[in-house]
Amino acid sequence: MHDETPFHRIKIRVAALIDNGDEVALIKRSKNGTEQYTVPGGNVDPGEPIPAALARELKEELNLDIEQADAAPRFTWLIDAMVSRPGDTPPRKLHLVFRLTISDHVRATLNPTEHDDTAGAGELVWLRRQETHDITLFPPVPLADLATPATDLEAAAALLPALDDSNYRWI
Repeated sequence: MHDETPFHRIKIRVAALIDNGDEVALIKRSKNGTEQYTVPGGNVDPGEPIPAALARELKEELNLDIEQADAAPRFTWLIDAMVSRPGDTPPRKLHLVFRLTISDHVRATLNPTEHDDTAGAGELVWLRRQETHDITLFPPVPLADLATPATDLEAAAALLPALDDSNYRWI
């Protein structure tokens, strides 16, 4: 028997804000006439450790070897999302967002285009954190509030408000 109840499954998505100087890497796509920016990352495979999933996703999407970052990824935010969307019964999705910093040399080696099996091609763009305040960003993390790549956050700030159909509309 197949359960059609929305959010009966839980998926975990890992993502990384990749800083280089005062800019951050995002994936830009046009969907339904709207520009949308995504924090690079993807779903964790069953049984896959979180750090391995993050390394795999960044390698697949950007050709970034996580070992080339200036330091180990730092966990920054958790978002619990239960958002309806077109297609199959949507899962509840936990977004684990990390931060890492890369050098100019590593930045120059990244893929300029990210290919996603479901969302299609996306363009790697670099924006100043302050420029992200008014863009459609998914997951909607308060990126513009980070003064610098090294800005520390209190643990209580890691859990961001949950997403649901009342505060987020799938594009």
